[in-house]
Amino acid sequence: MKKYTRRTFSTVLGRGLGGATLLSGLPMAYAMGGEGQEKKSLGVALVGLGGYSTYQLAPALQETRYCHLAGIVTGTAAKEHTWAQKYGIPEAHIYNYENFDSIAGDDAIDIVYVVLPNSMHAEYGIRAARAGKHVICEKPMAISVAECEAIMAACEAAGVKLAVGYRLHSEPYTREVKRIVKEKTFGEVRYVSADAAYISGGNPDQWRLDIKLSGGGALMNMGVYSIQSLIYGCGKNPISVRAQEFSTRPEYFRQTDETITAQFEFPGGTVGQMMTSHNANANRLYASCDEGWFELQPANNYGPLHGRTSLGPLQFPHERQQKLQMDDFASHILFGTPNRAPGEMGKRDMIIVEAIYRSVAEGSSKIALDLGDMGLV
Repeated sequence: MKKYTRRTFSTVLGRGLGGATLLSGLPMAYAMGGEGQEKKSLGVALVGLGGYSTYQLAPALQETRYCHLAGIVTGTAAKEHTWAQKYGIPEAHIYNYENFDSIAGDDAIDIVYVVLPNSMHAEYGIRAARAGKHVICEKPMAISVAECEAIMAACEAAGVKLAVGYRLHSEPYTREVKRIVKEKTFGEVRYVSADAAYISGGNPDQWRLDIKLSGGGALMNMGVYSIQSLIYGCGKNPISVRAQEFSTRPEYFRQTDETITAQFEFPGGTVGQMMTSHNANANRLYASCDEGWFELQPANNYGPLHGRTSLGPLQFPHERQQKLQMDDFASHILFGTPNRAPGEMGKRDMIIVEAIYRSVAEGSSKIALDLGDMGLV
């Protein structure tokens, strides 16, 4: 697979993403005491200032308790100026893709959040680790199992922490589902179904439709949510998968998968199915148990989510998911709390993705999976 450099990607990005209106103001960065005292809030540098950084991560970092926006990495000079003005970021903490590695000497930055196209996650995750920074890779963690393993190895060698940008593990509806499953509130889960899809329109040259940048189509984008939902919806890793692919707009989805369906077997006889698409709207998790059922719909958007069970509705106050996610990771670094989305989880999901693509390529063959408890948190 051809590797895109960030400079090459800037040309593609310019065709697909516009400017952004950013929030102003900068919260108190962090409290530093005298010698021997530790940071109370960790500095985060966002690598890639596209829509997700602009509209989700940066605003969330104005609300976080244990981390804050401390730096940016961009290949666009105009964004350097705009973000510096809106968020009060000193020039010393603004980087481009040529001088990125010098971030190693920036003590204000503790965490590097890689928010680039999928094919660039491994390169910048590894470089961030080698610079001595903790790493968050946006989902999917990388475009292959081998790349996931390389990121994990780099972080282990550098002695830094690694997380995947799985925000849902920090939000209350998903955490309630995991509690219901763990405590067997309705007995054993016998059947679980997960759909994650939206209709892609507009620019056919967007990076998600470019196989060199995305590594895949709907499965690598929304399909990761379906895989995640199935697993925490029954609390087990699958032991086999069989998958199908179809397209109704091949002229638009020239390089990437439009729609994929898959059926799973789990230990203990639990079965599951998923659908993911860039040409349909769907957003649901449903599980049938021995003595009841539970459902989230929507299950994976930015919220608020909605849930119900056979006993009645689930109701939780809404908070920005990215705020909860990044605070959880910062808390893991600062206080040793659990890592809700470790690298092993991202690797596991990529093993499943590769198995699904293999099944499709082999005419919907059944692919055995030997995952054990990998990534179960």
